[in-house]
Amino acid sequence: MVFDLLSEFEATPEAGAVESGELAVTDDVLVKAFALGPDASIPPHEHGDATNVFHVLRGTVAVERDGETETVSAPGVVLNERGQVHGAHNETDEVAVLTASLCPLPGQ
Repeated sequence: MVFDLLSEFEATPEAGAVESGELAVTDDVLVKAFALGPDASIPPHEHGDATNVFHVLRGTVAVERDGETETVSAPGVVLNERGQVHGAHNETDEVAVLTASLCPLPGQ
C-alpha cells in the first residue's frame, strides 16, 4: 500500500499546458493534482457549494481570488471559500505543482 497519493502523479507539461489527475475521490472530498507548465493557467472559476484549498507543492503560482492576485511559493496553502472566484497562473519558466482539495463535493 502506498500512503503518498502524489508519488504516482508524474507530469511534465509543456509551456502553456496543464496536466491534472485525481488523487482521492470519496463521498465528500475530491483531491486533484495540477502541474502547470510555464505560462499555463487554471482559469478563474467558483464552487458555490464547496470550499477549495490549494496546496502549492513545487514552484510559484500567481493565485487570483475575487479579482486580486498574490504570488504563492511552495510550500504554500490558499483557502478559497465557497463561492469565491479563484484560479492560478504559472508566470515562471519552471513547472509548478499544486493540489486542489474540494469539500464537500458539489451537490452533497
